Amino acid sequence: MSHPLRIVRKQWKLLTLVGILAAALSVAVSMAFPLEYRADAQVLIISKTRTGVDPYTTVKSAERVGENIAAVMQTTDFYDKVRSQAGYSINWERFTNTTERKRRKLWSKTIAPSVSYGTGVLNVSAYAPDKSEAAQIAGAATRALVEQGWEYVGGDVAIKIINNPVVTRWPARPNLVVNALVGFIIGVVLMGLGVIARK
Repeated sequence: MSHPLRIVRKQWKLLTLVGILAAALSVAVSMAFPLEYRADAQVLIISKTRTGVDPYTTVKSAERVGENIAAVMQTTDFYDKVRSQAGYSINWERFTNTTERKRRKLWSKTIAPSVSYGTGVLNVSAYAPDKSEAAQIAGAATRALVEQGWEYVGGDVAIKIINNPVVTRWPARPNLVVNALVGFIIGVVLMGLGVIARK
């Protein structure tokens, strides 16, 4: 074992203590930001099969459509479609009591679509400070896709809800566990370098 490693090994208690303190500091800083829950729902993009088109090409086509829809979902037009959905109790004040630029930025952080490649499934994730509101936003977004998503892709594609929104048990953003782990690692590494340099 090299000399620097022996030094670090002898000081493992100090390194662990500093790591724990750094993790606690990281969590404290994270708590300064508003905690948000995430609701996840899924829709299936179905490309209407044409004669002579193999299933693989159909799925790849659905993936491409999903990528386009995911990009469109963070626009003002889709935001308006979600707001127009009836039967959802969503507090829109945090979106309306601000400038247009800030509202667009907030909406892009609230809705987070992604494509599951090889399946044609579009994941719709919505973030909100309240569990119920996160589920309501995700539900309104998926219904907007089913009812009006054809405007973005044309008539050769159908969209079907395959999973209704499910909310995380714990706040998803900021991720306290990951931040604590990163803080611990950074604290240990920096303290280790400091101990080696001092010796």
